[in-house]
Amino acid sequence: MGDISCLATIPVEQEAEAHFLAKEDGVIAGIAMANMIFKEVDPQLKVEWSRNDGNDVDRGLQFGSVYGSARSILVAERVVLNFMQRMSGIATLTKAMADAARPARILETRKTAPALRLVDKWAVLIGGGENHRMGLFDMVMLKDNHISVAGGITNAIASVERYLKLHNLHMPVEVETRTLEEVKEVLSYTGQGRSVVTRIMLDNMIVPLPNGDVDVSMLKEAVQLINGRFETEASGNVTLDTVGKIGTTGVTFISSGALTHSVRALDISLKVDTELALAVGRRTNRA
Repeated sequence: MGDISCLATIPVEQEAEAHFLAKEDGVIAGIAMANMIFKEVDPQLKVEWSRNDGNDVDRGLQFGSVYGSARSILVAERVVLNFMQRMSGIATLTKAMADAARPARILETRKTAPALRLVDKWAVLIGGGENHRMGLFDMVMLKDNHISVAGGITNAIASVERYLKLHNLHMPVEVETRTLEEVKEVLSYTGQGRSVVTRIMLDNMIVPLPNGDVDVSMLKEAVQLINGRFETEASGNVTLDTVGKIGTTGVTFISSGALTHSVRALDISLKVDTELALAVGRRTNRA
């Protein structure tokens, strides 16, 4: 039947202009996605932007507009905002983490919203982060459960090497370690010059302290043990408050599931009557 609210209230010939309004500071993302959605709903809609994906926006800023069929605009509105708000929330947190982590580089994880992995990872790129693996098919990641079932790190790496050779595959191989002893085991095995390992994950070596700080001494020692032989990736207890300290340890990458699995959407609206929306926003301290 379609959008019954639009059908009941808006004449088919009615045209309107609506404006995108940022209700808080952040990094905008999803403009390219919005363009695709508007085009899919109604190719005759005219969309203009004063900002690009990855630009900062301030609370109260009108940063885009769409003109054309009022019905089409309102049909597309919620889908466009759902994507833009989530993507902008991811991009905003990613930029904050990436800035704080330097010279380490920020990665997301596979902890994305179901069916939205590509969109979530796109938003991370817009925010200045980097993508990890796209799925289970493009790199080997030996995590704790793989290692336990295989009978230990050495057995797990050896099994991977046999499998890749048998199937003539060439791809990155990452090994998760949780203790300095496990790091030493990886280094001992790979020191024999027969390994395909490319990166070592240093998992939960960032120890939270009662005062809210973190102890990164174990992580730093692990990085020093590896001494540049492999890329390194820190994970676990990574937050906006801790990522700066983690970045000082010399680790190559810092991965954070929080970028996508529990991100807060950025508050954005699309309003036909922008002046009234701004007045209400000021009244409620949301614009």
